[in-house]
Amino acid sequence: MTTTPLAERTTTVAARATELSKVYGQGETQVVALDRVSVDFRQAEFTAIMGPSGSGKSTLMHCVAGLDSFSSGSVRIGETELGSLKDKQLTKLRRDKIGFIFQAFNLLPTLTALENITLPMDIAGRKPDKDWLHKVIEMVGLADRLSHRPSELSGGQQQRVAVARALASRPDIIFGDEPTGNLDSRSGAEVLGFLRNSVRELGQTVVMVTHDPVAAAYADRVIFLADGRVVDEVHAPTADAVLDRMKRFDAKGRTS
Repeated sequence: MTTTPLAERTTTVAARATELSKVYGQGETQVVALDRVSVDFRQAEFTAIMGPSGSGKSTLMHCVAGLDSFSSGSVRIGETELGSLKDKQLTKLRRDKIGFIFQAFNLLPTLTALENITLPMDIAGRKPDKDWLHKVIEMVGLADRLSHRPSELSGGQQQRVAVARALASRPDIIFGDEPTGNLDSRSGAEVLGFLRNSVRELGQTVVMVTHDPVAAAYADRVIFLADGRVVDEVHAPTADAVLDRMKRFDAKGRTS
């Protein structure tokens, strides 16, 4: 398996939003969820998206991931413009290029851990790369749990299965929507460590929405949204630096 040099990987854009807007409703009931947001997510980089409730962070992720439509602007995954795709093409792109990790795990209870991990590829009629699958399973520490069903696994183990499922098909980019929100601090730290390792060791691109400064500190950079706009960005974040930024936004919100 060949790997792209880090210097080259970090200049390659995995996903890009340009002048992206999302508006709900019309007239007096109109709500602007995203207001001309432009942001790049670079390959082999871990980006956290943060902001107050209603800031547009989940909307941004859902639009860039092809899970939600947008009102204007553009989204690209690699060289593919999402706005030009028909429903079937968009479904195929999500299946082939994107991995998802959700707060609720979204595992099928009747399948084993291994069957849940390979399910997206099974649906697509593709056989997994055995060497890659083995590497992913080893990295998330599931080798001795593959025959267990979700009900036989702890919450942390279930989320490890979800992480492995997202990684198994080697997507161009992985999106996580509060992926540690239902976990205790120890299990959450383990899952974040796996995501961090997938970026460092596997060259994966990860974009995560979170409200937790400790979780955001695992990222290479944090993007802050407020009122549907990108208002700040921090590189090599610490939990204290992130918390300080969030306090500033809260203070502005109280005084405005």
